[in-house]
Amino acid sequence: MRLLFSFCLLYVSHGGVVKAAEVLRPRGVPLSKASFYDPTRDFHCLDGSGAIPFTYVNDDYCDCRDGSDEPGTSACPNGFFSCPNPGHIPLSIPSSRVNDGICDCCDASDEYASDANCVDTCRELGRAAREEAAKQRQEKMKGFELRKSMIEEGRKRKKEAEVKIEELKTKREEAEKIKSEKEEIKKIAEEPEKQALEQYNAIEAEKKAQKEAEQKAKDEAEAREAFTHLDNDGDGLLTVAELQSRQTFDTNRDGEVSEEEAKFYLKLEESMDLDSFITSGWQMVRPVYKYDRRMFVPPTQEPPSDGLEPPPIELEEDAEAPGDEDTELEHLDPELDPEDEDEEEEEEEEEEGLEDDFDANGDAEDTQNEEEEPKYDEETQKLVDTANAARAEYDEADREVRDLVRELRSLEETQEKDYGPEEEFRILEGNCFEYSDREYIYRLCPFDKAIQKPKAGHGETRLGQWGEWSGPETDRYSRMMYSNGQACWNGPTRSADVRLTCGTETRLMSVTEPNRCEYLFVMSTPAVCSKPEDASGDEGFEHSHSEL
Repeated sequence: MRLLFSFCLLYVSHGGVVKAAEVLRPRGVPLSKASFYDPTRDFHCLDGSGAIPFTYVNDDYCDCRDGSDEPGTSACPNGFFSCPNPGHIPLSIPSSRVNDGICDCCDASDEYASDANCVDTCRELGRAAREEAAKQRQEKMKGFELRKSMIEEGRKRKKEAEVKIEELKTKREEAEKIKSEKEEIKKIAEEPEKQALEQYNAIEAEKKAQKEAEQKAKDEAEAREAFTHLDNDGDGLLTVAELQSRQTFDTNRDGEVSEEEAKFYLKLEESMDLDSFITSGWQMVRPVYKYDRRMFVPPTQEPPSDGLEPPPIELEEDAEAPGDEDTELEHLDPELDPEDEDEEEEEEEEEEGLEDDFDANGDAEDTQNEEEEPKYDEETQKLVDTANAARAEYDEADREVRDLVRELRSLEETQEKDYGPEEEFRILEGNCFEYSDREYIYRLCPFDKAIQKPKAGHGETRLGQWGEWSGPETDRYSRMMYSNGQACWNGPTRSADVRLTCGTETRLMSVTEPNRCEYLFVMSTPAVCSKPEDASGDEGFEHSHSEL
């Protein structure tokens, strides 16, 4: 049985009224290829492999290698059957599905010779599809209107930034002039200060050297005095035996001064002369010597009740007080120094004076700092204060210049960024958007960075820094690339590919990791919404065919 022709109905609309137009073409042939099937001449296979009589078309026998001669039968395994689907969208299916008992075309045209009980559902499906399409068009139109507002705001911000840059440049020039003036004033003030400080430091260094020399002489005299006191036989040498005669050198408090204990103070030598004692020995002997001298200070006695004072006790410098020189000294305070008594009294007086400077709440009065003596003499201090004031003014002027330069550089870098052909993406900068899954929180800050934070734990992982627009040439602003993130363990550095889709709000819709350390963000935003092609509201769109 040869299946040659079928009258196919093409539904078109005009003014809301659906009309049918008869187009004569073989069954299964799409309207776009109807011109190749001319019944008045032989049929040429569409792949150019040969020509056959037109009566062989749809004869249920595959003559052409590309199966183009059997569009309406299942004879050719590589052929295709076109479902007209009036009222809905035409569909192309493999010709092997023709008359297989399964309804593939909504108009049931693929099961014309089978026992399948197919029902034409194209009108219902078309109505639902048109409703969904209308909804999508409405969403796209809303997104497009939002995009226009984003463009307007972006251009406004760009213009404001340009004005701000000019203002900052003017302020920077003025600030640099002020800085130069302050620098000159500072140099003028620092010159006399430098000379005064050099003179002051020279005088102070001389005073210090003199004081050190006096202290050295005092220490040396004290050492000589101690050496003379400890050198019992006056032979100019301190010996082990002479130190053993002093109970103070009994460091372990066992009742006697051992040879080892005595040698410890003699630098492990048998004896020590005066020069060695002054240069090194006195430093070790001094604490115990002071302690030893403390023993012979006569106690202070209270005057008798009759008002008569006892006669003073006079001791020779080298004389020993009554009593046993070897008496145990554990009851004495080794930290006390008879020569420091006056200093202790002075310290107590100073502490009493400081207590007077505190108020009832225990806070120091403000006048305490004011009463502190100045470090320099009055004339030098005046020069230092003048130079300090000049330096402070210069530092303030320099800080003002640096702040302006930093702000200006930031604005200029912003102006150099590509925010889209109409500045529609500019308002996204400075905002961050988050998406959460079961384990992580992802954050995308457009034109800045992409990061990942674990829900359980601390810290964050940098997935990438803003790199460039990475969409195809025909739609360059549909993808953003964030690269140079933290390196994976034994792997590449992380990166994030952000794909933008049209939506009425800017938000992250999903985040996946299709490849190791390569993340895919999907974000909707009105910035990529274009005006729908059918936004004019032509009712005829409902019944138009895409193949037209």
